[in-house]
Amino acid sequence: MKILVAGGAGYVGSAVIPVLLEHGYEIDVIDLMWFGNNLPKEVNVVRKDLFHCTEDDLSQYEQIIFLAGLSNDPMAEYDPSKNFVFNGALPSYLAYIAKNAGVKRFIYASSCSVYGYTVDELYDEDCPVTCGYPYGISKLQGERGVLQLQDENFSVIALRKGTVCGYSPRMRLDLIVNTMFKFAMETGKLTVNNPSIWRPILDIRDATTAYMRAIQANYCISGVFNVASDNYTVGQVGDMVKYEIEKLSGRKIAIELKNIQDFRNYKVSIGRARTSLGFQPQHDAKDTIEHLYTNKERFEPYDSDEFYNIRVFRKIDNA
Repeated sequence: MKILVAGGAGYVGSAVIPVLLEHGYEIDVIDLMWFGNNLPKEVNVVRKDLFHCTEDDLSQYEQIIFLAGLSNDPMAEYDPSKNFVFNGALPSYLAYIAKNAGVKRFIYASSCSVYGYTVDELYDEDCPVTCGYPYGISKLQGERGVLQLQDENFSVIALRKGTVCGYSPRMRLDLIVNTMFKFAMETGKLTVNNPSIWRPILDIRDATTAYMRAIQANYCISGVFNVASDNYTVGQVGDMVKYEIEKLSGRKIAIELKNIQDFRNYKVSIGRARTSLGFQPQHDAKDTIEHLYTNKERFEPYDSDEFYNIRVFRKIDNA
């Protein structure tokens, strides 16, 4: 099967694509290359604005995975207009021309951030989406745009991912577990801004599995699916990072607790992905921390701008 990964040179794509190649899929990537190219040499990578793609460009692919767009709240808040264009309009446009080109499936990288604030309830895909922040709103717009195109000949799967964490060849240190790991290793101290709020965490290896299950699902399957390795409070994540690094390194790690108000608080059920896609996570947060520790020499020094999306984005914007 030939698959196009739109925006495939980023953090998630750089981890997913090598596994897809191992499974025999033929992969092409179209990407603006904001974060360089850490993909295997056999991958055909085209540097191109996805808005410039035509039906002829997409007609050779059976499936498209959309990983493009702005990837977190700081980037969205820095430039809301680009956020809504790349996260809301772009996936809808690409899915539209993909359908016209005869592509069979469009897999959209959505986010659990669309849920906003869920108090203490475990949310499934039918629960209200209440996020009032630019990033969450734009991801929901993109999701609804591509799902509008679904029919019996065009399968659309939107994966609402928890916060992806762990090691990738295109590394990021601006994600909750990765950030705490960075500070613990660099300074011997990590900060927990609000220990009571919940986050679904998705180990990047489980994210890879989720995309594999979406690719392999029967073409009669479409819809929205939560995918996470597990739900944790931020306080739990901090304690786990502290414990694991102390165990692995022999160093003592301190924790600073704060109580900064945050209206992004959500935990999710992955029952639908288990039942319909066969998604079964294999990694917990401890595994993610061990994964980071095992690969730590590959992303030193930890404060390099390349590991922080907002820093890269600002440089590009100001160039």
